[in-house]
Amino acid sequence: MTIRILPQVTVNRIAAGEVIERPASAVKELVENAIDAGGTSIEVNIESGGRNFIAITDNGSGMAKDDLVLCVERHATSKLPDDDLFAIRHFGFRGEALPSIGAVGRLSLTSRAKGAADAWRIRVDGGEKHEPEPASIAQGTHVELRDLFFATPARLKFLKAERTEQNHVLDTIHRLAMAHPEVAFTVTAEGKQVLKLAQENIVSSQRSVVGGNTTDHLLNRLTAIIGRDFTENALQVRAGREGSRIEGYASVPTYHRNSAAEQYLFVNNRPVRDKFILGAIRGAYQDFLERNRHPVVVLFITVPPTEVDVNVHPAKSEVRFRDANLVRSLIVSGLKNTLASAGHRASTTVAESTLAAFQPGNFQPRSAPYSSGRHSGYAYIPQQYQNALAEPVVPFLSLHPGAAHPAETGYPPAEETTMDFPLGAARAQLHGTYIIAQTRDGMVMVDQHAAHERLVYENMKRALERGSAAATQPLLIPEIVQLPADAVELLMNRREDLRKYGLVFEESGDNTVVVREIPALLGDTDIQGLIQDLADDLRESGESLSLQEALEHVAGTMACHGSVRAGRKLNVHEMNALLRQMEATPHSGQCNHGRPTYVELKLADIEKLFGRR
Repeated sequence: MTIRILPQVTVNRIAAGEVIERPASAVKELVENAIDAGGTSIEVNIESGGRNFIAITDNGSGMAKDDLVLCVERHATSKLPDDDLFAIRHFGFRGEALPSIGAVGRLSLTSRAKGAADAWRIRVDGGEKHEPEPASIAQGTHVELRDLFFATPARLKFLKAERTEQNHVLDTIHRLAMAHPEVAFTVTAEGKQVLKLAQENIVSSQRSVVGGNTTDHLLNRLTAIIGRDFTENALQVRAGREGSRIEGYASVPTYHRNSAAEQYLFVNNRPVRDKFILGAIRGAYQDFLERNRHPVVVLFITVPPTEVDVNVHPAKSEVRFRDANLVRSLIVSGLKNTLASAGHRASTTVAESTLAAFQPGNFQPRSAPYSSGRHSGYAYIPQQYQNALAEPVVPFLSLHPGAAHPAETGYPPAEETTMDFPLGAARAQLHGTYIIAQTRDGMVMVDQHAAHERLVYENMKRALERGSAAATQPLLIPEIVQLPADAVELLMNRREDLRKYGLVFEESGDNTVVVREIPALLGDTDIQGLIQDLADDLRESGESLSLQEALEHVAGTMACHGSVRAGRKLNVHEMNALLRQMEATPHSGQCNHGRPTYVELKLADIEKLFGRR
């Protein structure tokens, strides 16, 4: 087979296949160029999802005639002052974007350099470059791209519906706008303005990829893009170590999504979609969310340019860190510390969803109301219930049979419990599952099982963090549990680790284990079910997670077995004790599976339900 040199046009089209995947890829490259040029106002106009027409206009430094000619040549760039690929401070350092776009579409660039008297235009059609010609434009650059992929029609078959491609373009702009709140963005699609972001007034002399953000301005930009629901339920993240730092915002665990699409990641202000960073975020939240749920996160990771390789992928969407363990540790510890600072806080959207679920009453009396007499205004009431109406109202909460009277226990009577606590004072228990508490300005409903499950789990974790094994409860009669052979092997491999949690067992032969001690925190629990669930957890995730993550997952299973069950009746003092423990325990706003443990309704919200507001 004869070896030959490929024509330049073919080379450019191959490069375009790596860099320009869809219209959003072209928009990304062109907008990054506008940001690198110092533009503070960028306008994007697309038609047919960007397939037929893309126009980008900026007010940046612009280009002179000679630079305009060079910019459409392969590997021509102004962003790399020397040959050091480990000190990159700009976006478009590869010099591939413009010639690649021109190789597969009809590209036109019009630019006027700062202080120049004339503007110039150059066109590239399917890789064929035309001579520059005079043009008319204010300072900056205007780029038009028509008929994307007309030179490689097979690529058109891989594009999605116009609305889908438009959404990809918007997502691209959103990510770049988050990294640069000092830049105003306007996006027009099919002649209709779909996005307008005002310029945030940030005083900064450095407009490079390593530039910093002022947090308040970033929060304003995030509110405009993601929405106020996120910023009201977001926690500020700030952490640093050994010259690296992370900052941004992360949602409380009860504010989550069914995909990681709303996790916005930036490395040295460069938007990335990096699996390594996504894995670190998942590790930080794995105590609080089920594996199919994802938090909303905006995270800026800043490391010295020499400590990260941004040249891993042609589209620069992935990076490689010199010290990956340091970065992962920084992300996990920073997010965990941030989540711990939230205490028992839960998402405000939980209450909104609860209010939306309420239905107005539609009960209809069976007969017309009396028009006169003692019961005037009421529907007909049988005699036995009429007598009850005249009796004084009595509290419907009572202690368990045989329980001590409040005066004998040292607890204050229920009516004296203060409502000044964040979660209020317990007033009732519904269906043996939900605690109703009254606060000064509303009410709180608590899922007793979910709340106690989190408390037990946090107690287990704290004991291990102190380096002490959990207290155990010896069984008078050891429990014999029969399991499949592979389950027994998994349990025996982790026997010493599980001992730290207070679970003591040994193999007995014939595919059985003998449980001799259980964690004291679990109390009276279903040991057979506990052991079987632990074996299932180890089988499902023990190999895919780190040892610590796998053990924390196991601790969550044990906590579930040791928590107060739904259906158990609690007296008012037990309910108040649970509320006070929740207020003192981090992460108590959600159970181990990410579900909220309580819902709070303000009095104003309740009044709206009854038309009082």
